[in-house]
Amino acid sequence: MKRILIFILPILFITALGLTVFGFFQARFQEEKMLDEIKRKARAVAEGTEISVKRILMENDIRTAARIVDKFQKRERLQGCVIYRNDGSIFSTTERFSDWTDKPYVREVLESGQPRGALEKYKNLPVYSYVIPETDDDGGIIGAFELIYDTSYIFNQLADLWKRLSILLVILITCIIVIFLLIQRQMIIAPIQQLTEWFRHFQKGEIDNMPPIKDKGELKKLAEEVEQVALDLRVARKAVTESSQERIKKEDFWTETKLRDTVLAKLGENAFFVVSNREPYMHVINENTDSPVCSRPASGVVTALDPILKACGGTWIAHGSGKADRKFVNSKNKLGVPPENNRYILKRVWLTKEEEQGYYYGFSNEGLWPLCHNTYTRPIFRENDWNMYKKVNMKFAENILEELPANNAFIFIQDYHFALLPRIIKEKRPDVKIAIFWHIPWPNPEIFAICPFQQEILDGMLGADIIGFHIQYHCNNFLDTVNRLIESRVDSEKFSVVRAGKETLVRPYPISVDFNIDYNHNTEDKIKEIKADFELYGKCVALGVDRIDYTKGILERMLAVDRFLAKNPEYKKEFVFIQIAAPSRSHIKKYHDFAGEIDELVEKINWEHADGDWRPIVYLKRHFSPEEIFPFYKLADICIVSSLHDGMNLVAKEYIAAKTDLKGALILSKFTGAARELNGAVQINPYSVEEFADCIKMTVEMPNEEKRKRMEEMRKNAEENNIYKWAGSIVTELTALK
Repeated sequence: MKRILIFILPILFITALGLTVFGFFQARFQEEKMLDEIKRKARAVAEGTEISVKRILMENDIRTAARIVDKFQKRERLQGCVIYRNDGSIFSTTERFSDWTDKPYVREVLESGQPRGALEKYKNLPVYSYVIPETDDDGGIIGAFELIYDTSYIFNQLADLWKRLSILLVILITCIIVIFLLIQRQMIIAPIQQLTEWFRHFQKGEIDNMPPIKDKGELKKLAEEVEQVALDLRVARKAVTESSQERIKKEDFWTETKLRDTVLAKLGENAFFVVSNREPYMHVINENTDSPVCSRPASGVVTALDPILKACGGTWIAHGSGKADRKFVNSKNKLGVPPENNRYILKRVWLTKEEEQGYYYGFSNEGLWPLCHNTYTRPIFRENDWNMYKKVNMKFAENILEELPANNAFIFIQDYHFALLPRIIKEKRPDVKIAIFWHIPWPNPEIFAICPFQQEILDGMLGADIIGFHIQYHCNNFLDTVNRLIESRVDSEKFSVVRAGKETLVRPYPISVDFNIDYNHNTEDKIKEIKADFELYGKCVALGVDRIDYTKGILERMLAVDRFLAKNPEYKKEFVFIQIAAPSRSHIKKYHDFAGEIDELVEKINWEHADGDWRPIVYLKRHFSPEEIFPFYKLADICIVSSLHDGMNLVAKEYIAAKTDLKGALILSKFTGAARELNGAVQINPYSVEEFADCIKMTVEMPNEEKRKRMEEMRKNAEENNIYKWAGSIVTELTALK
């Protein structure tokens, strides 16, 4: 629109200016012409009555004078006349001008003996006055005769002229705009629309059904060139797919390459979509430099899925929550990530503060999160939060549907934020394959029945083709919940649910990490720096890495460290526990208060056990990037994961992946999903402080050979069941569905 205005406004301005200038000169010409006509008439009439007026003045004939002035009142456009004596006083006047007072110009005419004509005002009306002197036979001035003409009709005609010119101008401008728009549509918009539609089909993979370009000019040439590219790409895709299928057969273990080949072979290029609340890369404002920087948020989902998208490409759709996020997206709210090496597309969805408060902080994290975690925190459900949750799920659905290709698309929805999304998308695109993975535990039917919106949530999830959980126990809970709370048929043998004629598979897919990742080539230098900063040389170092969340067992972990040191004072100054804690959901009062409890407990324990410069707990409360955490994993002798209830917990697996030297031990809560896989961990009940403290001592004193054996076993399990196997298993099973 802006470009159209830039082009058309000069044309309209020139047209309006030209017509205005023409109207100005035309009005001036008409005005002068009509005034000249009045002047001629006034002169002729005045000269024609000169003898009669002369006689009236010489004979002082008032009756004849009255008859003459009355006669002039009845003439067209002649308002009246006035007869003056030689002293300038009025002898007789037309009744209409009875209040016409002596005029200065009349005395000038009497003195000069010359006629005078000019425009005057009478009661704010424009009139033309023509005064002629009257003389006797000897040439002496005996009086004057004034004719007064109405000139308002002149200005009325000029106003009509301007009115007609204005109408003509409007008609001309309208015609110019209409003609321009028609020309623009025919010559510019229509061809561009054809090309845009052509590219839309091309982008969505509808290469065989793309409409022909009717334009015969340069646009046609452009389309032909792109069509050739499309043909080459189609052939290349076919070759890549066949090559991928061959490589899949040869590889036993799941790797980045095998996952990429699997996705290409089964889905095709650009058909893989991941949806999550948390974005993998966010742009925030650096507080020190006041400039935008790109960072990785603290999220297990991001840790798990980022390597998958890097491996196979695709599009990740997430909430753009960074303060500087809008500065880095294109017109479609997209950007390539990672920033330094674009491997896939990130599409950001914008939410208002009200939407984020209701959908994320409210319903998701004050309702569903405590409902699904057995940590004895009461869930809060508000009607307004539920409405925002539905609204945001619909907004994400609209953004996803915009991106879907014509066919062969796979949408991988993450977590409890989008329980309604599968059903919404399936109603619009029943051909699309959808999987939703629930990263947190699923409670038993009695607990889930607390949710007032239980049926809507279950119905929304059952719109997916596959629903995934970390462990079989959560799958069983889900099937029991569906069986009791919603009308459906549960097949216990196939582990599926049939609702309204549609079958949904329910499967356990234990999530993992990228086992071979190495975040930093200068790890040894970083380790030395950390040891020097916190005086860790010669000490046994235990590590905890968590978001500040009441489900992670952070308080229980610190109480166990406190009890361990109280029962084993010989380890004072020999043992240090480092807690890396990323602030999370601080808008929620429960989280805000919980962070304060941790601060108080750390201060209390450090005060009780302090000895000189030594403190038992190093509490690092800020966001750490994966690259920053990696050296801590490498140097830690023990990693403590004490979640009170967890779907899987990837910190445990990240620690194992980092311990390439096999020097380390894992203390793991039996209430995590990871406890089912990592048999080499020292498993604890985080609620039992005494047992927890004793397990810390046992792990500290465990022989190196046993630690090595346990770590080797856990690494073997994690290496085989890595993140690529997790994603590959879901893709393989999903694409096998008919």
